[in-house]
Amino acid sequence: MASPGTPVTVTVTYSNEKHTVQISSHQEDSEPTLQDMALLIEQVTGVPVLFQKLICKGKSLKEMEQPLSALGVKNGCKVMLIGKRNSPEEEVELKKLKDLEKSVDQIANKLEEVNKEFTGIQKGFLAKDLQAEALNHLDKRIKGTAEQFMKILEQIDAILDNVFLERRRKLTKNLPENFSDCKLKKKGLVKKVQGFLAQCDTVEGSIGQEMDKLQSKNLALAE
Repeated sequence: MASPGTPVTVTVTYSNEKHTVQISSHQEDSEPTLQDMALLIEQVTGVPVLFQKLICKGKSLKEMEQPLSALGVKNGCKVMLIGKRNSPEEEVELKKLKDLEKSVDQIANKLEEVNKEFTGIQKGFLAKDLQAEALNHLDKRIKGTAEQFMKILEQIDAILDNVFLERRRKLTKNLPENFSDCKLKKKGLVKKVQGFLAQCDTVEGSIGQEMDKLQSKNLALAE
């Protein structure tokens, strides 16, 4: 068994290529897993994890969360890779999706900040005479965040459209039947953004309720 945090070096053969890779765990003080190896192999060979079939000592490796040592993969082992690379055309679209995913993560940080500030107000961490203005500001911010997510969703939706149109224009009978990795990535990213939009709706609704409560209290005091 490999010591936690110790990299494992293996030789990966793919077609006529040979790559020596050193696999480290993405988690501190943990053994590298099959997932760690597959992600590194994707970087080195260009074969997406989804399309990889990895074989070591005649055995197909499938359990992604398992440590390499549990699967019999040790220093100096030879791993055979079977699978197909994405076309250059698909790689362009995948890069667009990966860039959009980074933008999604940045916007998600804004959502988290609004949520934290709102929770602080609910817990009474802000003076009462400042709450109305703070809630109004948070309401604007959460609406702006939701709008940013919607724009990203539109951009994701446009991915592959140009490819389909171009192929249809050039070769009517040869539409992109592959692009499986790109389609899967696109579907997953859409789902991720929709989840964040649902969170925005929840937070916006809660802020609205808190603003209504505060307004009711102020009216009662005025009377």
